[in-house]
Amino acid sequence: MDETHPPSEAEHQVRVADGTTLVELRGELDIVTAPSLTARLDELTAGGRPDVLLDLRRVSFIDCTGLGVLCRARNRVLARWGRLRLISDDPGFLRLLRHARLADVFDIHAGPWGAFGAGLSPGAPPPNSCSMSGGAAGEQQEG
Repeated sequence: MDETHPPSEAEHQVRVADGTTLVELRGELDIVTAPSLTARLDELTAGGRPDVLLDLRRVSFIDCTGLGVLCRARNRVLARWGRLRLISDDPGFLRLLRHARLADVFDIHAGPWGAFGAGLSPGAPPPNSCSMSGGAAGEQQEG
């Protein structure tokens, strides 16, 4: 079977309000889109104490590479004493996080109202670390 698929694309829109960077993602977050999204998230988390809110409600597909992008962003944010919150109410995505044993690693909210109102202070990470076997999800040490 010879099927032609359009290239997958993860679109994003960035807004900043009261020191919080809101990144609204749309489309697929996979091995094809991960490099460009990783580069953009690296830019957004480069400063001290980044406060990033990733809205995943319009993400239609995420694979293990996409999970790696999320883990990398989380690790970068926490290394800079910041915070990363995810917005998703998708049962499939939440199940994926549970199966990957990442559900307790991320600060997850069903909508932006809860995430903006969350009383977590920057630099207060959830107790678990974010890494996947083989180290693919973690960030390489800088230096």
